[in-house]
Amino acid sequence: VVCVVDWTGLLNSAHMKWRQALAEAAGTTVDRVTVHVVHQHNAPFACLDADQIIAAQGDLPLTIEKDFFDNCLRSARTSVQQAMQAPVPVTHIASGQAAVLQVASNRRLIGLDGKVRSQRGSSSKLPEHQKYPEGLIDPMLKQVAFYNGDRKVAACYYYACHPMSYYGDGRVSSDFCGLARKQMQIDDPNCTHLYFNGCGGNIGAGKYNDGSKAMRPVLMQRMLAGMQESAKTLQPEEVASVKWGTQDILPLVNPTIDVEKLMVQITDPKQSVVNRNRPAYAVAWAQRIQNEIPLTLSGLHINSVSMLHLPSECFVEYQLRAQAQVPARFVACAAYGDGGPWYIPTADAYPQGGYAPSVAWCSSAIDPMLSTGIQSLLAEV
Repeated sequence: VVCVVDWTGLLNSAHMKWRQALAEAAGTTVDRVTVHVVHQHNAPFACLDADQIIAAQGDLPLTIEKDFFDNCLRSARTSVQQAMQAPVPVTHIASGQAAVLQVASNRRLIGLDGKVRSQRGSSSKLPEHQKYPEGLIDPMLKQVAFYNGDRKVAACYYYACHPMSYYGDGRVSSDFCGLARKQMQIDDPNCTHLYFNGCGGNIGAGKYNDGSKAMRPVLMQRMLAGMQESAKTLQPEEVASVKWGTQDILPLVNPTIDVEKLMVQITDPKQSVVNRNRPAYAVAWAQRIQNEIPLTLSGLHINSVSMLHLPSECFVEYQLRAQAQVPARFVACAAYGDGGPWYIPTADAYPQGGYAPSVAWCSSAIDPMLSTGIQSLLAEV
């Protein structure tokens, strides 16, 4: 089961509950289920473990409504059960790609001293952010399409970029990536269209997006053009081989995380709500690692196509490395799976500083560990 949820995040046990529910509904095992989020920010962000810590304080607002979470999970389970009653055979697969122009840019602007001098983010009005080059990105939007005979039944799109134009106004939105996907669904209603965020942890639209409401449809059209162009390169071929593989990794906790100090901050009523709630996510991650609950990476390999399923907010380097490892294969990366670790920078990003390493719950040892896991998945085919 490959699933993408139009939410900001599914973390730790919340993510596992989705995997378990969909596995039960499909009559399979949890290791054969991968669940991702799109990660637009005007949407639910679910960490039941952090909420338990928050709820124990008695005077803090929770971050997710449990009834809403349970209802969504119940609906997802029912949908899979119903789908299993009318399965559609996949006989052919196709892959294609096209460059998306003037959307993605690297968020981390590095100064001459080798340190992050500025965070470009998803939007900016600063001339400096607009003048700086895009930096390291993956400009290609990738599509993997599945066919029953000559009928396209599903299309999966992959692009590495934070999917936000503007947010924080309290209005739930799928934002520009979701709107582009929706338009593809309208234009091709007999095919199921799914959008996966790639390794976009250090990628945003800040070079090209000033955060105005007028920019959302502009960015949407640029994404839509990439989706449409990628479809033109599809050449269906008969399915000859299928393989599914998984790799479990158990990262080390970032040594800057001091659970005792964070709990003092969480319990301090003089602190702001944000300063009390946010540390609960780091504590939840530390407790998870103490309980030795791993992250699961997976890969679906069909013919010469490899679809990798990775956790949380991976930096784009992981995606580019994966593609370089097997240049003869078409590699599509879906990140933003289990969001427990928050950001997953590369090892060299930690000493550079900046926002992402400050909210990366894993130590820098996550880089070789995750990279080895990805290499193992790709070495199996």
